[in-house]
Amino acid sequence: MKKVKLNSIKLSIAILAVCMMMQTACRKNLLYQEPTTDLAANVFWKTEADATAGLMGAYAAARPCFDRDYYFDGQGEYVRDRSTTNSTLSGDLRLGDAYNGGNYNPTGYGASFDKMYKYLYGTVNRANYVIENVRKMQSSGVVASPAVLETIVGEARLLRGLAYFKLISMWGDVPYLSKVVYDNSEVSRLPRSPIGLIKDSIMADYTYAFAKLPVKSTQLGRASKPAALALRGKLQLYWASWKKNGWPELEGFVQSSTEATAAYTAAAADFNAVINNYGITLYMNGDPGQIDALGKADILPNYFTLFTPKANGDPEMLMVFTHGGTGTNQGEELMRDFAGRTQEGSQCWVTPRYEIANRYQSLVTGDFVTPMIPMNPTTNVNARTTLNSAVNPNSYANRDYRMKSTIMWDYEMSIGMSSLVSTGFTPYIYKTFGINVTINGVNYISYNTDGTNSGYVFRKFVRNYAGQGRSDGDFAWPVIRLADVYLMYAEATNEVSGPLADAITLVNKVRHRGNLPALAAVKTATKQTFFDAIEQERIIELVGEGQRSFDLRRWRAIERVWGPPGSAGVWRIDTQGANVTLYYQNTSDREYQQNYIFRIPPSERDKNPLLTQNIPWR
Repeated sequence: MKKVKLNSIKLSIAILAVCMMMQTACRKNLLYQEPTTDLAANVFWKTEADATAGLMGAYAAARPCFDRDYYFDGQGEYVRDRSTTNSTLSGDLRLGDAYNGGNYNPTGYGASFDKMYKYLYGTVNRANYVIENVRKMQSSGVVASPAVLETIVGEARLLRGLAYFKLISMWGDVPYLSKVVYDNSEVSRLPRSPIGLIKDSIMADYTYAFAKLPVKSTQLGRASKPAALALRGKLQLYWASWKKNGWPELEGFVQSSTEATAAYTAAAADFNAVINNYGITLYMNGDPGQIDALGKADILPNYFTLFTPKANGDPEMLMVFTHGGTGTNQGEELMRDFAGRTQEGSQCWVTPRYEIANRYQSLVTGDFVTPMIPMNPTTNVNARTTLNSAVNPNSYANRDYRMKSTIMWDYEMSIGMSSLVSTGFTPYIYKTFGINVTINGVNYISYNTDGTNSGYVFRKFVRNYAGQGRSDGDFAWPVIRLADVYLMYAEATNEVSGPLADAITLVNKVRHRGNLPALAAVKTATKQTFFDAIEQERIIELVGEGQRSFDLRRWRAIERVWGPPGSAGVWRIDTQGANVTLYYQNTSDREYQQNYIFRIPPSERDKNPLLTQNIPWR
């Protein structure tokens, strides 16, 4: 009986041996089962429990390729990622090796994702292994529920589609594997398949999953019909964007307005079904909740809670990858990456850039306010009280509730934690590192981090209660959620028909969770103004979730954000007025092209002479 030998296949598109180290796939009520990838069919794949255990191995392989996607936001303009060489562990997939060594700056990143490429193919092969063996179970007459086995195949196909979607989003044409790879010789001369064929295969996987999956999964972390439908819609939206805007860096890709319109229409239909056919609503029905005064954090809006484990299992999260938390060796590290030393010695690898603050709109007008003025409080004694100063806390009053839920500015409070015990409230003050400060007669120890160079740190994803270590989080990472579907539906319908009433209503629902008024008529008067409003909501609603850089590429908006090739560049600054980093100064056409498509790993091309390279990397 043939067995999969993990260590015998050296090509990255094999199932990765490191996956076998993952004895569970995340969640104690779901995935405390051995993946059993290399067991021969004569001793395994005999029962529904065997098939489920094999599927859990596929989830285990997929999760670490998606649950740190927040790093990708560093390739946009509103988030900084300091270093994944230090924030992830090389050689350990569970601890971020798929992201290790990646460049998450706004430019120059396209050659640094060889690890992600190989681990995504590990997910593909793992999913194929489940599909093949369940099919063998079905054909051999194994006593099992046909519906259960079909659901397992549907989930495996969805995971395969998810991996291929990420592959084509980054590399365009890639080799396509529809069966398990047992030996190097099977792939050593496998060429890249055209992106259109792979797109059709992903569509088939998502469509099959949609047909076989339950309307609502009985276990947190397993996929459902709405998830498959939402992912299918997202695939079609991206395809429409590429067809509309072109992808000249991908050889042989043909721009087509006709195909774009058809894909936008199909995407809108899928999103519409997710929105209207399953009774799913935004978290807390989209209610913004309550908000504390400036400089206090006893009461935080519902948007903040959505990104803590307290919201695990909420229907808004259409598909998630779960994490086990304390004592499972399967915790997520969001606190470690987003918080400072004040919270369990965290390292603040990911921070907001200064420029995000001016994107948060007024509760009064529903529109942008006058941009803040950076001021240095050490050289300007009036900086803390000057109207509209970036270091005056009052400048942040009456803004979108998602602002306080997402970022912290000077004198904002959060809960400190040490050795799993709360140390009480701590004020964030830029460029102070754990010093004694007195506020309104009360002594505090200031927030301790040197990880930010903007003047802000994240509140989003940082737990406001003690009891878990910085690497022991149990938050279920969202692969796709309903607010994103609302915005994608609005984008798709706007491209075909301009602003529609139901799309405007959905965008306003997303805005309402920030307690913003509805869009003014001028914001929905034309296709362009409505697109601008949709983009605004995508920036604010999805910040830190890994969407922005992919949006910029599919919209071909890098030049719009950073200026054209050869231009003077754009400074990122801080709240005190210091120039921090200059991006895209005198940047060549070639580097822009390289930012739109990633480099096929040279190591893969060394093994396979039929693997061609993307145009900007030749």
